[in-house]
Amino acid sequence: MGPLEGIKVVELAGIGPGPFCGMLLSDMGAEVIRIERKGARGGSKFDVLSRGRKSVAVDLKKPEGVEMVLKLVEGADILQEGFRPGVTERLGLGPDVCLERNPRLVYGRMTGWGQYGPMSQAAGHDINYISLTGALHAVGTSDKPVAPLNLVGDFGGGALYLAMGMLAAVVNAQRTGRGQVVDVAMTDGSASLMSMMYGFKASGMWQDKRAANMLDGGAHFYDTYETKDGKWISIGSIEPQFYALLRDKAGLSDAGFDAQHDRSKWPELKEQITAVFKTKTRDEWDALMSGTDVCYGPILSLEEAPSHPHNIERNTFVEIDGVVQPNVAPRFSATKSEIQGPPSEDPGRDTDSVLAAFGFSADDIAALKAQEAI
Repeated sequence: MGPLEGIKVVELAGIGPGPFCGMLLSDMGAEVIRIERKGARGGSKFDVLSRGRKSVAVDLKKPEGVEMVLKLVEGADILQEGFRPGVTERLGLGPDVCLERNPRLVYGRMTGWGQYGPMSQAAGHDINYISLTGALHAVGTSDKPVAPLNLVGDFGGGALYLAMGMLAAVVNAQRTGRGQVVDVAMTDGSASLMSMMYGFKASGMWQDKRAANMLDGGAHFYDTYETKDGKWISIGSIEPQFYALLRDKAGLSDAGFDAQHDRSKWPELKEQITAVFKTKTRDEWDALMSGTDVCYGPILSLEEAPSHPHNIERNTFVEIDGVVQPNVAPRFSATKSEIQGPPSEDPGRDTDSVLAAFGFSADDIAALKAQEAI
């Protein structure tokens, strides 16, 4: 099922953005084989990012375990890893070794800082990577930057760029017969995500401070507002026809609102519109604005979102083993994608069946067990 049916991926288990990338590939139909540490603690049905994989448990400190993985690599289209630079080389699973065994292999590697550069060996997390690219500086209140969860670095600038890069390299390998290394740095990816803002800054349209621009909460017509019942709504009425509808629906008749793009008036207009939105509950504003061209949305909690009628209609969320989680994305018209199964709660559950499918004999598997490599 899915457009990636037939693509085989060897995923060296990691945390966060690596598993998210593997989840995306699995959701789109790839066969993702997750190489986990022999003796690792059991997984959990709540580990949504690990859904839809086959689990193989290997001791990579044993040469027999490394050789076993290399044999899987020989039959794979992609290997993905998310260790610090040099780790897979020390394990004997670096790109030179793997590409020698499989010249068509796409070797995807994702780190925060990239494979080289003065910070490449330093530890870090999403919040640090997006600090370096201007992304974190641009997000937050006028008082302080605010971390946008770990969406911009880990998942946006990391996992999504890794998935896109590896699939582009697969297309090239299918055309040329040559694999390659895909070096994904979350600093590079988060900088790329900021392309529009850097263009705006160069043109003079973007001030290099928070809450002073059209898209960062500086404008009264593009922001979040508290309602009478302490809940929140979002407004994004940028275009003049949408702004006119906002004024009509919210009763913003004051002539001051005529000067939509006069930045000097934004603070005063924001005070006025803030007071207006506190006169009704979120449900009352919802009844007035939902589904209109105001560019409006109620700000739903994680508990509320799966029950919204739009999300129900599109089956945006599903429940697996009692765990509510996002469904597959994007959608394909001819090759329907489906979640291939829940996360493995038993590392190494599929070791025997995976090895057999890759041509290991029963004696080979028994020998690996005797050597305590699997």
